[in-house]
Amino acid sequence: MKKVIYILSFLLSFGVFAENDILFKKANALYNQGKYAEAIEKYDNILETGKHSADLYFNLANAHYKLNNIAPSIYFYEKALHLAPNDSDIKNNIAFARNMTVDDIDVIPEVGFSKIIKSISNKMSFDAWAKVAVGFVFCFVILFLAYYFVYSTLNKRLAFIGSTLSLLLLFVALFFAFHKYNIDKKDNPAIIFAQESKVKSEPNIRSEESFRLHEGTKVQVIDDVNNWKKIKLSDEKTGWVSSKDVKLLNNY
Repeated sequence: MKKVIYILSFLLSFGVFAENDILFKKANALYNQGKYAEAIEKYDNILETGKHSADLYFNLANAHYKLNNIAPSIYFYEKALHLAPNDSDIKNNIAFARNMTVDDIDVIPEVGFSKIIKSISNKMSFDAWAKVAVGFVFCFVILFLAYYFVYSTLNKRLAFIGSTLSLLLLFVALFFAFHKYNIDKKDNPAIIFAQESKVKSEPNIRSEESFRLHEGTKVQVIDDVNNWKKIKLSDEKTGWVSSKDVKLLNNY
């Protein structure tokens, strides 16, 4: 019975994959014909099946960009960039899309030692750092055992130095792994989708308006109360916006 279920699951997933591939080609054809709204509909149909890829998000963002849909284009470029952070085409197009936004928000640069640590941590994902740490564990164990079982003084010395170095690098990898984990945990970006959003000083409609944001602006969501989200800008300003005004980027 289990084998039958596995076979049916495989056939179903294969069928969905094949259907998505056909939809993707149709959407691309519609895009090339200048039928951007119809292309968006096809791309959205693929997303509804749970399919996610940098190419899908990139093409969807391009279609929205052609229609001057500022927030959706930036939103999907951001999602594409998350999956393919080194893709030059995505970086180039998202820069053009950001030029359409109204808000000009200063970025407070990080300086000093914290900037260096963050830069190194972001070189790899948490999983990648964890794999590096596991690799150093194996190196340490092998070299530690070699230290006890080899007879040559030179080989013992080399094994001892190697095991010590592996242990040191293990702790370094663990440090960056957990630092990356904390960075990712705190990272909760979102895009303003409302054409104009009133940012309040408190999470209620009667509170004082602090400032306004416009569609396409990227923010960090740092708190959530009922139907309000507390946001933080790159210039360190904070405030509360209605949940319906923003769309989280980490939602898949």
